[in-house]
Amino acid sequence: MTQIDLYNGKGYVRYVDHLGNDLSFTRAARASFAKDSSEWNDKEERLLAFLIREGHMSVFRHAAVTFQIKAPLMVARQHWKYVVASAHADDQNGWNETSRRYVSVDPEFYVPQADQWRSKPENAKQGSGGPVNEKLGNLATDALQNHVDFSVELFESAIEAGIATEQARLFLPAFGLMQYYQWTVSVANLIHFFQERLAHDAQLEIQEMAQAVYQLTQPLYPATFKALGLELE
Repeated sequence: MTQIDLYNGKGYVRYVDHLGNDLSFTRAARASFAKDSSEWNDKEERLLAFLIREGHMSVFRHAAVTFQIKAPLMVARQHWKYVVASAHADDQNGWNETSRRYVSVDPEFYVPQADQWRSKPENAKQGSGGPVNEKLGNLATDALQNHVDFSVELFESAIEAGIATEQARLFLPAFGLMQYYQWTVSVANLIHFFQERLAHDAQLEIQEMAQAVYQLTQPLYPATFKALGLELE
């Protein structure tokens, strides 16, 4: 499995490449004592468990994974805010986005289906509550789709009239606009990402992204994930 589709089939998380394996982390730890190891065994597994238990997370900077991601801008911006606001931002983070300043990519939008709209929660600290009723869900979906269609018409008319794409894009409703980007991240930062974004109180759309990243990454570093106790709910 190299890709997991998301957001009603309009988005995805796609595995591109990776560096290292479980042995990369214990070898990095052994370097402190001018030692090395060439194969995975029970001794390495015990050392890995010790490193995690004692919080020696710097060794997990010695491996990284690259993903291509297509997600609604509201998710991409939350993802990016999490990265740049984190003390882990120096842990091998690479981020490159498609720019509408340079390319005229056909705009795509994430429009929730009627049964995907969530209610305002009773607890203001939570992002959303349970699903809204079917009538309200249908009204919301139709209203948003009409808004998207009208905005795309304005965008295309502006370009046809001779306005630069980098300004014409102002007509597009931003938060649902699908954004494509490539993300390279160390395993150290991935662990932090999972701890934060697999949590039940994270926004559902970024939880879905985190779950997809987890499923694509776990087979690459199985002993590490087992030792961390990272499990999908």
